[in-house]
Amino acid sequence: MSPLDHYGLDQHWLTEFEKLSRKTILARVVQVDRGEFDAITDRGPVRCSGTGICTGDWVTLDSFRLVATLPRRTAIERASAGSTSDTQVLGANVDTVVVTVASDTALDLGRVERYITLAWGSGAVPVVAITKADSGSVAEELVMEAAPGVTVCSTSALSDGGIDSLTAHLHGTVALIGPSGSGKSTLGNALLGGSVFATGATRSADSKGKHTTVHRELVPIPSSGLVLLDTPGLRSVGVQGSEDAVASAFSDIDELAATCRFGDCAHEREPGCAVLAAVDAGELTERRLGNYRKLLRENAWATSRYDARARREKLREYKQISKSLRQKYAADGRTR
Repeated sequence: MSPLDHYGLDQHWLTEFEKLSRKTILARVVQVDRGEFDAITDRGPVRCSGTGICTGDWVTLDSFRLVATLPRRTAIERASAGSTSDTQVLGANVDTVVVTVASDTALDLGRVERYITLAWGSGAVPVVAITKADSGSVAEELVMEAAPGVTVCSTSALSDGGIDSLTAHLHGTVALIGPSGSGKSTLGNALLGGSVFATGATRSADSKGKHTTVHRELVPIPSSGLVLLDTPGLRSVGVQGSEDAVASAFSDIDELAATCRFGDCAHEREPGCAVLAAVDAGELTERRLGNYRKLLRENAWATSRYDARARREKLREYKQISKSLRQKYAADGRTR
């Protein structure tokens, strides 16, 4: 068996690789560090140079040099929190995204909804893991309000409670995402069956976690066919992708909206609005509807910034081509 078989190799990646030069070798990126990265090949691990890649990428190598990156099947991307249009890729070619929710801290349903939106936008399938279930009071029923249609599992890494149940819902490459102190690394170690990822206790003053994970690392889960990606805790999660990601995260509102009197209903004051009727009937909370509106606005704003940047880059490319042509004409002794 090739080492790559333990890192998610399947027929899709073999087919993509066959489209490229046979003079290269196939590899998967397991860790990225300042212009260099560690990768796994069919001959074992290698250290290579190259930029523009992310943990989880499938690449082709020539000796210890990056040649090409295979088209990503999925990507976990968050928008920048500032005024720029930049995005950060947290993990590539992920099949399942596990959103960790700590049972021993105050439950923030809005943040859970934000993480689930991020997961749906990646193209992967989200799963919610309530961690530290034996030391907290967050119940699955509370989290389900923010996660309709998403599997929610209560787990305890200390007693291994719920780990088998969670594993049954995982597929392929599994990414753990959540805020610092939510138990990602501890849960990852429970899934791996050993102390692979560094862990730390939360601060007693504010129950916030320390950043024990400082980089993204891909590790196979023994005897399961799964590959685990642990990620550093996220202080902010900006959503950018499409309205489809928000619609998936808020599938209950999306289903209600389909029965509104008007197709372009904004769910504000329109007559015959099924969403507002659900709020009045106590079937939908004002909080959830408010966060739905907020994420739609945020997504639209982030997308508009990205489109503006794309237009600027296209204009810059056009100017460079025009400049090159003028220089060529001048060299030929001609004018436009």
